[in-house]
Amino acid sequence: MKAITVKVKPEPKKPASRFWPTFLQQKYLYMMALPFVLWAFVFNYLPLWGWTMAFQKYKPGKSFFEQKWVGLQYFRELFHDEQFFNALRNTLAMSLMGLLAGFIIPIVFAVLLNELRLMFLKRFVQTVSYLPHFVSWVVAAGIITKMLSTDNGAVNDLLMSLHLISEPIQFMAKGNLFWGIVTASDVWKETGWNTIIYLAAISGIGPELYEAARVDGASRLQQVRNITLPGIRTTVIILLIMSIGHLISIGFEKQFLLGNNLVRDYSQTLDLYALNYGLGLGRFSFGTAINIFNSVVSVILLFVANGIFKKITKESII
Repeated sequence: MKAITVKVKPEPKKPASRFWPTFLQQKYLYMMALPFVLWAFVFNYLPLWGWTMAFQKYKPGKSFFEQKWVGLQYFRELFHDEQFFNALRNTLAMSLMGLLAGFIIPIVFAVLLNELRLMFLKRFVQTVSYLPHFVSWVVAAGIITKMLSTDNGAVNDLLMSLHLISEPIQFMAKGNLFWGIVTASDVWKETGWNTIIYLAAISGIGPELYEAARVDGASRLQQVRNITLPGIRTTVIILLIMSIGHLISIGFEKQFLLGNNLVRDYSQTLDLYALNYGLGLGRFSFGTAINIFNSVVSVILLFVANGIFKKITKESII
């Protein structure tokens, strides 16, 4: 009988780690990135230790081990407070309005700027449009309040000169107008600045595509629809996902500066609620619980939006 030989395939060798060779080869790049990694750790990750305050009856001056632990007490108080749900409503309403207006208008504005053929006019319009971004909200709020004032305010004077109204409207005293005022103010201040990244994406589209389209007889509108918009699709989706992740964290500067006691029920956001009912009253643990809620919801929104777009458009940031 012939002996049967069985060939045993050798186990594949595990690929050697290339981290250290790559690190030694690009050590200067790693050294350049190190300060930014440390900055992110110190200002974004190290403060997470403070989240423990939300589960303690925090008393300033006492050490960590001397604090009294209360579990989820402050979260239960949060979800039983009517002011919290009112602030959540205002935050979501202004966030959604800001997302729609502040996301669509810069794209349209960037496309229109790209279609300008006079370079001098294009640069002038772009420069003027993003100048308001560098104006602080303190100054911007003063300008907006004066424009909407009943005492020689430009908006009321214009409406009355056009005979659209018979007497001045108290814009800053009407709660039902506050969300629109904040959204319009934000669009005026940030549209030009947000347009820059879309113009950069448009400039990366090959000019030969437009030349081929013109040869085929495509109109400028057809070029925008079939070349420009598909060319910036990835940029649009990535920025939209990131905007959705920040949907509930809109800050409080605009609302704090433009709001007043007459529109308090419409101006109070979650961050302003944490400032007034947390830090303002010395309830540090309660304020921390509000901020934890903000962060957790933002992370959930980011992952959900990323998952949806990844499944539908095959684009994602994670």
